[in-house]
Amino acid sequence: MTRGSAGEPSPLAAETARRTLARITAARLALAIGALVVALVFIGVGREGAEAAETALYGVLAAGFLLTALFAGGLRFVRRPAWFGALQLAVDVALVTAIVHFSGGADSFFGFLYLPITLYGAILFERRGAYGSAVLASAGYGLALWTAEHTGTRALFGGPLPSTPLSALWVVHTVAMLLVALLGTALARELRIAGERLEESATSLRRLRDLHERTVGSLTSGLLTTDLEGRVRSFNPEAERITGFAEREVCGRDLDEVLPGARALAMTPAAARGRLRARMPFRDRAGQERRLGLSGSILRSASGEPDGHVVIFQDVSQVVRMEAELRRSERLAATGQLAANMAHEIRNPLAAISGSLEMLRDAAARGVDGPQRQRLFDIALREVERLDHLIADFLAYARPAAAEPTPLAVGPIVEDVVKMFEASRPSGVQLAMAVPAHCTVLADSRQLRQALWNLVLNAAQAMPHGGAIRISARCLDEPPQGGNPQRRNDARDEEARCVEIAIADDGVGIAPDVLERVFEPFFTTKRAGSGLGLPTVHRIVENHGGSLALESRPGEGTIVRVRLPDAGGAA
Repeated sequence: MTRGSAGEPSPLAAETARRTLARITAARLALAIGALVVALVFIGVGREGAEAAETALYGVLAAGFLLTALFAGGLRFVRRPAWFGALQLAVDVALVTAIVHFSGGADSFFGFLYLPITLYGAILFERRGAYGSAVLASAGYGLALWTAEHTGTRALFGGPLPSTPLSALWVVHTVAMLLVALLGTALARELRIAGERLEESATSLRRLRDLHERTVGSLTSGLLTTDLEGRVRSFNPEAERITGFAEREVCGRDLDEVLPGARALAMTPAAARGRLRARMPFRDRAGQERRLGLSGSILRSASGEPDGHVVIFQDVSQVVRMEAELRRSERLAATGQLAANMAHEIRNPLAAISGSLEMLRDAAARGVDGPQRQRLFDIALREVERLDHLIADFLAYARPAAAEPTPLAVGPIVEDVVKMFEASRPSGVQLAMAVPAHCTVLADSRQLRQALWNLVLNAAQAMPHGGAIRISARCLDEPPQGGNPQRRNDARDEEARCVEIAIADDGVGIAPDVLERVFEPFFTTKRAGSGLGLPTVHRIVENHGGSLALESRPGEGTIVRVRLPDAGGAA
């Protein structure tokens, strides 16, 4: 038993000892009732010549009931359970000794009552209690035999046993008590070890449960769980703060009653794969409009079977506002940069035109005519045409025609691009395509054809000494991860598959510092390029809810990957 600094048992040990004493008290009561029943059945009341012994026997049994009641009532006031247990053992030995004495001594079969006392001693004090109780019970039994023999107490069970020496009877009972003490010690030790392990497990379980509750309560995200039917089972404090509802108000209610629209998101195939990420509008209990970032997944049982759903959500209203402000700032900055670049690109043709017109004016003033004048006219017209192409490219980038996405098979679009390229294919450049027939995308056919044409031309221009261009396509079981932010917030795009179209070449590759700027308008490393080809392709792909990525190293060629939403075989 664990003890404190003052020699008293620790609170936990004292409580454990009280529970043990309570169980022993209950067992004592059961034995007392059993002894009373045996006495009434086999002895009865009013036997001739045994009135005094019967009165004494029943008086002892009554005293046993009374003491059991007193012990039970005094348990709550016990400060030293060990002393209290030792007192009970001593009283039990005295009561059983009196019962054996008044029921005939050697002829009494109440001697078996000493055995439970020995077992109680083992449970309370293990080895010391077991053998101490056995010795005390042996002495008590010997005293009962001797007093019954010398006081002439009449047997209440029909006469003395056949000639059995009292010493032999005492030895047999003592050996039995010692054997019970031995077995009881082993049993008590196993019970103690099992109890300690059970207490450790219970303590660990309580700590784990407390840790779980503190962790869930400390989350800065709202968290709720539902059953398979979508009824809310738990609701953490942050979820209460965001929604304005208390846990007791939402438990048992349908998920859509708490977070309207969340059921359609949390119970989708994407949620089952743990890939759901979405945003949704929400109005809290106070009527305040919020934007929630939400993710969902399957809640599984210990056996791994689906047992419900987990929904985690955050109030991202401030983030959404910051993103909108950032987009506005980026648009303003891009507009300024675009205007500066446009002015730079226009200045060169204007300078050539201006110079040509001045020379024409001087020539006219001198009366000069002939080939020189015609050459100046050709320069001016060429630069005007260049300006026209530049403005047309700029308008295609800045104000692209509205896309009209329809389910399209990728193969025929790529075949059209290949046929156009074959008509003007540079010598030494080979073109191969590998596009499965089942690959379909949601796209505007004209804009997709334009984007692929620009990419194929770029690939050909990157191979001045020839090489191979490879166009391939494949279906991916994941979202495009790009495109218009508003489209990405749509749950249908989050769980949609995508088609990846790859254009690979064996060209000179792109340096890392150039690769970072390839999508900037008017940025080009070509002598005759406008710098609007790739930005236009990027804008087209982005407007379709897709993504565009380049992989390149100098001298190793380039791979352009275009990802567009899968049409799901609707084409």
